[in-house]
Amino acid sequence: MTFDVASTARKSMGALHRASEPDVLKPLLDRAALTPESRERVMGHALGLLADLRAAQGKGWVNQFLQEYRLNSSEGVALLSLAEAFLRVPDPETADLLIADKLGDADWRAHTGKSNSTLVNSATWGLVVGRALVGDGQTQSSLRRLISRAGEPFVRQAVGAAMRMMGEIFVMGRTIDEAMKRMRKPENKGFTASFDMLGEAARTHDDAQRYFRAYTDAVDAVGRDPAAGHSISVKLSALHPRYEVSRWDECVPALTEMLEALAVQAASKGIALTVDAEESERLEMSLDIIGTVAALPSLKGWDGFGMAVQAYGKRARPVVAWAGALDRIMNVRLVKGAYWDSEIKRTQVEGLAEYPLFTRKAATDVSYLAVARDMLDAPNIRPAFASHNALTVATIMEWAGNSRDFEFQRLHGMGDGLYERLVRENGYHCRVYAPVGGHRDLLAYLVRRLLENGANSSFVHQLADERLTEAEILADPVAKIAAVGGARHPSIPLPVDLFGAGRRNSAGLDLADRVVLRETVAAVESPSRLREGLGEGRASSATSTVAHLPPPTPPARGRGDAVARAHAAFPAWSATPVTQRAACLDRLADLLEQHRDDLMAICVQEAFKTIPDALGEVREAVDFCRYYAQQARDGLQPVELPGPTGERNVLRFDGRGVWATIAPWNFPLAIFLGQTVAALVAGNSVVAKPAPQTPRIAARAVELAHEAGVPKDALILLPGGPEVGAALTADPRVMGVAFTGSTATARKIARSLLEDDTRPIVPLIAETGGINAMIVDSTALPEQVVADVVTSAFRSAGQRCSALRLLLLQEEIAGTTIEMLKGAMETLRLGDPADPATDVGPVIDQAAYDKLMAYRARAGVVKTLDAPADGLFVPPTLVQLDRIEDLTQEWFGPILHVATWPAGKLAETIAAVNAKGYGLTMGLHSRIARAADETEALAQVGNLYVNRSMIGAVVGSQPFGGEGLSGTGPKAGGPHYLHRFVVERAVSVDTTSAGGNATLLSLDEGGI
Repeated sequence: MTFDVASTARKSMGALHRASEPDVLKPLLDRAALTPESRERVMGHALGLLADLRAAQGKGWVNQFLQEYRLNSSEGVALLSLAEAFLRVPDPETADLLIADKLGDADWRAHTGKSNSTLVNSATWGLVVGRALVGDGQTQSSLRRLISRAGEPFVRQAVGAAMRMMGEIFVMGRTIDEAMKRMRKPENKGFTASFDMLGEAARTHDDAQRYFRAYTDAVDAVGRDPAAGHSISVKLSALHPRYEVSRWDECVPALTEMLEALAVQAASKGIALTVDAEESERLEMSLDIIGTVAALPSLKGWDGFGMAVQAYGKRARPVVAWAGALDRIMNVRLVKGAYWDSEIKRTQVEGLAEYPLFTRKAATDVSYLAVARDMLDAPNIRPAFASHNALTVATIMEWAGNSRDFEFQRLHGMGDGLYERLVRENGYHCRVYAPVGGHRDLLAYLVRRLLENGANSSFVHQLADERLTEAEILADPVAKIAAVGGARHPSIPLPVDLFGAGRRNSAGLDLADRVVLRETVAAVESPSRLREGLGEGRASSATSTVAHLPPPTPPARGRGDAVARAHAAFPAWSATPVTQRAACLDRLADLLEQHRDDLMAICVQEAFKTIPDALGEVREAVDFCRYYAQQARDGLQPVELPGPTGERNVLRFDGRGVWATIAPWNFPLAIFLGQTVAALVAGNSVVAKPAPQTPRIAARAVELAHEAGVPKDALILLPGGPEVGAALTADPRVMGVAFTGSTATARKIARSLLEDDTRPIVPLIAETGGINAMIVDSTALPEQVVADVVTSAFRSAGQRCSALRLLLLQEEIAGTTIEMLKGAMETLRLGDPADPATDVGPVIDQAAYDKLMAYRARAGVVKTLDAPADGLFVPPTLVQLDRIEDLTQEWFGPILHVATWPAGKLAETIAAVNAKGYGLTMGLHSRIARAADETEALAQVGNLYVNRSMIGAVVGSQPFGGEGLSGTGPKAGGPHYLHRFVVERAVSVDTTSAGGNATLLSLDEGGI
């Protein structure tokens, strides 16, 4: 029976994960509702707790400091950014730049004397003086000139002391022994702790081992005094660098083994161990790991095992039901949730059907209460309710009645005053979630806590808002959600509506859902050309009809016939109303989504794309179709222009004629279709030449375009090699060329368009490559840098024109960052791109392989990986350079070059990159806003990416294209692209030629 309950709960999770918000909330509202009598008692308790909280907040300088500098103020944001970055900056020069950046622009003087705390007011004056000392370079007051030399080090030391003081507020101790000693202080009397080892998710296997040792040491330390009642919290993502669904078969067994070891150790010491919650895409993996460990015979009888559940997730109730059916006592910590903002963004970026969580804070509160009630009723669950919300606490007390067989929890440094009276006078138990670690590890945790409590919707923030009444602060969340029918937050659109009413976002696949991933793998697996790239020894477990599509053949009479047919089709297609041409693109987008599996399969088989890259390829093609359709409807209609009375002036946009579109193999669907449909919707006929390596995907795209309504002679596929492309662009009937590929080929095309003196001057749109650099200063977060570097340099086997080629690290952080990068590279897996665990597939063909491997053999390689013996695998490689100038050409593969730059020389470093002549993409990692401004002003690149990866431009959001040696513009997926494909024709008509200006003569007296 227990198994049935657990199995049913597990199955219901999938149904809820992407269900609509009103549907999920409907049963929760009933479960969370209070009777009028209960509501009255709850309000009485909550008002008392509110008074205790306010009394405590009035005492603590940190609480008052956070009230004065809220996150909805520029000063609050500046302090948050300073706290996040300052303590990790090793060099004084960059530290001073960071302080100047964060203190220099804010209006600290407006906060002087405003707080009830003398300490806060003193700190404010310090910020005012600090701004005077480190303000922008234009502030040259006599005071600044007099003490600038002594002032900046003084401010630096003061800021460092302040950050460490905040660290002591929010972190229980730098070591577990220090934290346990602090828990013995009088202010913590009656409370127990759950110690958590600070740190973000592991990026390397060394990181994971370091965290594992920290946990084992913590269990030993806490286990020396089990009577104290303290426990340990474990974050699974800290124990494996690839805690991802695509690596399920690798990480789940490894994490199960480590968690088992920790659980057995904790059980032997007589202390409790709780597994922290992770992002929603890791939930199924977490449950597998937790369920396996919970069922171990060696742990039978130990009642100290537990897990955390996030109430903001739509699956919170079935997760609790699952935990209650594990045939053992489970400690369950219920929290509101810690990854809300990142989960919202991920869902939007991936184009998923629905959010896995609630979009309103009140909805999360409803979920929390409903799940809390379930937990109180569950016989096998020992509940722990983590909350700083007085109404939530009072409601749980009401439902629990006289029972004390549960505990409350709060974060260390927050919620002071809420539980003290309950613990010391009323017999309730409260556990403090107590982070342990050094100041460097504090940063990300501190920012998360400040963001949570500074958010407008948080109870802590509302408590500090003097404009809100007690009734408003303690408003019933059930009533709030019922009033809006459980509807999603109006400012958070579904991913499909992300771009407004004019364009649907492309639909994605939730590859973090194991069922979806399995189905996708089955759809894309096949032999065919994949065998060529992987070696003949590869065995395939599946076949696909797509794999056996014959390669397309050129028209019977070759290139000339294709151009002739397109030329003849042009007048009729050009005369087709733009709205009808746009409708063809919309239908094509729909067809692409309907045939997504087949298209992904060809991308995997023919272009060796990994599954995520193949999905991205189809989505980008869909986005191009819908975006250009929208742009054509909005921007290619005739425009009435102003002029004198008696005239009618109109600007029209017409097709130029036949366009040749020449696509690359690295984006054989997205770029192939992007160029082509732009030309088509602008009223041109098109002869489209795919890369010789990838003709099948192009043939399928053209077939779907014809099905969508594009006349067959208005779009003609012309497969072939370079000689076909050269003949096509040389044809005088071709009125424009859109090309994506190498700079050398773009030059040849440009010359060919000018060789015939009798030929019209026709436009060339060229998108070419680049020596793309990422600049990293010492304020950047190394873990974020390494993740973005690995993505930018090695995803798609480095075969993207936007890929990172040159990593430029500030000298002071180069050594540690390179070591972390080497460790992250070791987690990459090379292999069959149809395998979801593969990160890096083979390169496109033998010529590319030979060229890249020859270069690796003579380069200064400092890190590389082993590659499969069979196949065209170029292993991810890190090459050390002595100078930025040493890299003189683009190497189109998974080869990353690294060099250093000195602090304070950002402008000179950017100039050295500009001097290479390319201008495609550049990245910057820095917490200094002025550094981003300076880079934006100086970088001569088409796309600049700040504090993120450098690949994956989104149509309509990040128009893509370079300058200099990297392209002609205009930018693909941008608002000016279509106008390059048209001619502009102005028509002026004298409307008085028939005998007079009837419009002017018929005017009335204007109201006289």
